[in-house]
Amino acid sequence: MSVLHIQTPLIESRALSALLGRPVWLKLENTQPSGSFKLRGIGHACQWHVRQGATGFVSSSGGNAGLAVAYCGRKLGVPVTVVVPETATARAKELIRMEEASVIVRGAAWDQAHRYAQTLASASTPLIHPFDDPLLWAGHASLIDEVAQAGLRPDLMVCSVGGGGLLQGMLTGLDRQGWQDTAVLAVETEGAASFQAALQAGHPVTLSSTATIANSLAAARVCDAVVQAARSHNVRSVLVSDAQALSACQRFANDHRMLVEPACGAALAALYETVPAAADAQSVLVVVCGGVGVVRV
Repeated sequence: MSVLHIQTPLIESRALSALLGRPVWLKLENTQPSGSFKLRGIGHACQWHVRQGATGFVSSSGGNAGLAVAYCGRKLGVPVTVVVPETATARAKELIRMEEASVIVRGAAWDQAHRYAQTLASASTPLIHPFDDPLLWAGHASLIDEVAQAGLRPDLMVCSVGGGGLLQGMLTGLDRQGWQDTAVLAVETEGAASFQAALQAGHPVTLSSTATIANSLAAARVCDAVVQAARSHNVRSVLVSDAQALSACQRFANDHRMLVEPACGAALAALYETVPAAADAQSVLVVVCGGVGVVRV
């Protein structure tokens, strides 16, 4: 059974390299068939469950994860039900249905949709979590494997953080390659800084609320594993504003003729704004995570 994700392009950003005065590389996860990095881990998890006898999947996501599960279900020939919150956009629901999945709207926010999705899951129809699952992290780690295979070893990697699945997958990949000394810039928007709150507290905490245009980052709590893993890696937490994330989306579109959602713009903003946490890096790689939530800026 071949993997469901593709090996994505790795290119140098001449615009960001000129801005920062050092090489900046882009890992273009926005070119995945489902439009985001989520397909790596979710594809890995879905294929594992099918080998165990699963005959369908349930997902709790109004965006990238739900779309990735729907894509995997169609490719694997099994039915998928995606439970989305009321905040899910019409476009996201349309894209999920385009992948032949059923969509149920339940709850004002993701956690409520997730609780309902749990009631639909069974041994034969497992719930595919959007970010908190070792199967996902193992799949996301393939991103680092591809960078290594390309002969590139940047000393700083930059990614956006929502629930922490991508970051945990990258740390898993760094361990797999023996690159524990590689620094990682973990970027959140100011209105959804659950990872930074966890680092400051020394353990995961649940934010009372989130408020950000970067909906894909609006997780009130990150997974426990990523807080633990961050202690043994050089992980630097950075916050950007919604305005900076949107500006980065626009600048990236101008520089590279590609549209990405604000959640992806957050990681790009850390470089476009030349944050101090990236100042000591000699070479940088940023994960262009993609996403269905592209907005006109």
